[in-house]
Amino acid sequence: MNERVIADFVGQFYVNDMDRAEPVRGRIVLSPKRLVLAGEDCKVTIPMAAMFDVAVGHVPPEMREFFSDTVTLAYNTDEGRRMAVIEGDADTMEKFSTVLFKANLNGREVTVQHPARRGGRVVDSPAKQARLSVDDGTLAFRSGDSSFSIDLATVTDFEKERRTLDGTSRPALSVRHVPRTTALVSVFALTSERLMNLLGRYLRLEYTDIVESLSDMSLSDEEVQVLLAIYSAGEDVDPLDVVAADASQTTMVLKGLRKKGLVVDDDRGTALTPKGRVVVNSRLEEVNS
Repeated sequence: MNERVIADFVGQFYVNDMDRAEPVRGRIVLSPKRLVLAGEDCKVTIPMAAMFDVAVGHVPPEMREFFSDTVTLAYNTDEGRRMAVIEGDADTMEKFSTVLFKANLNGREVTVQHPARRGGRVVDSPAKQARLSVDDGTLAFRSGDSSFSIDLATVTDFEKERRTLDGTSRPALSVRHVPRTTALVSVFALTSERLMNLLGRYLRLEYTDIVESLSDMSLSDEEVQVLLAIYSAGEDVDPLDVVAADASQTTMVLKGLRKKGLVVDDDRGTALTPKGRVVVNSRLEEVNS
């Protein structure tokens, strides 16, 4: 392959139109233009532009006896849609999935409104054309001489919706993130449904990592009360002034929440971290459901 290689490793793979029931061991080679799966007696080439979905860790039920650490690709061919399941060791697959998303998304043109909301207030920011890049858990947007980035560790929620950007109604991603202590909502739309789907997958993967890191964390009723108080009171209010409990006890609870990475202190007081906001959002959803 006379192209720049960005991933090259030995693993096993299965494509759902293969004339066999078991996966093939072979070489997996990725360039900016295509993915090549090469076994001893078969070769599959998947153009980058044909990929429309990437799932990390998901194994189709019929293949679970053969695979564990996987990346599953859905792609279009002249004969219809196909699926390829690729497996390697855990570290390799984590790196491969990141490279695969970057190869699909980096340098793409995007229409972005940042921010569309600040706190609970709508902001009249103009929609701009920018170039997207994905690197080290960050979405970066460059437009002319200006740029901004979203650290995906600060994302607390996102959803796909229709938005009017630059006078055109189109599918867009609305991303809620907390770069410091104020929640922002940024909206962006890529040029195709395929790329929008892949970006949504990438965000979902990062968000799932945050949620999973919280799944084994136990919280007392007092800790939940303090988190909700910080959320309700706002970033400029001292939790000791609003929590209906002994001040020394609240101080001890806050110390525990800091160790768990759910609150942080800055020059304006105590605020929720992105993980803290995920916890609060889940508690509010339980109350409202």
